[in-house]
Amino acid sequence: MSYDRVALEAELIRDENEKFRVYRCTANKRTIGVGRNLDDVGISKAETAALGITVASVCANGITRTQSRALLANDIDARERQLDAKLPWWRTLSDVRQRVLLNMCFNMGIARLLGFKNTLAKMQRGDFAGTAAGMRASLWARQVGARAERLALMMEKGTA
Repeated sequence: MSYDRVALEAELIRDENEKFRVYRCTANKRTIGVGRNLDDVGISKAETAALGITVASVCANGITRTQSRALLANDIDARERQLDAKLPWWRTLSDVRQRVLLNMCFNMGIARLLGFKNTLAKMQRGDFAGTAAGMRASLWARQVGARAERLALMMEKGTA
């Protein structure tokens, strides 16, 4: 099953915000677009070739909406590859639940997401109420507040 990518992009823009100038995120990292961490991820050679931007140019001049959306698409593709490699069963989830997992991976990174061992095991078994409870009980939920509650509800109900 594949998920609604347009819906995911809208959810990430809502949750991450979209900024065309560099700002410092809550972890004090230079960030631009829809949560692109310039300190840890940067701008790839392929992105420089395709979009005509570098970390230095982005810091000096910002980016356009088109460039922001291209970076977002690349970041979503990267999260998909990480989930395929580490949690290949994620593709069997419903559309909405795939988007929740991608959103969480986008927000915290694959390494932190994999730390949700019990919650992920419940998700894989189809215990979505237990999954949502695990999400709500986490430090991540306390850190991101309303975003975590929205995602937990989506996971629990299977609807956006």
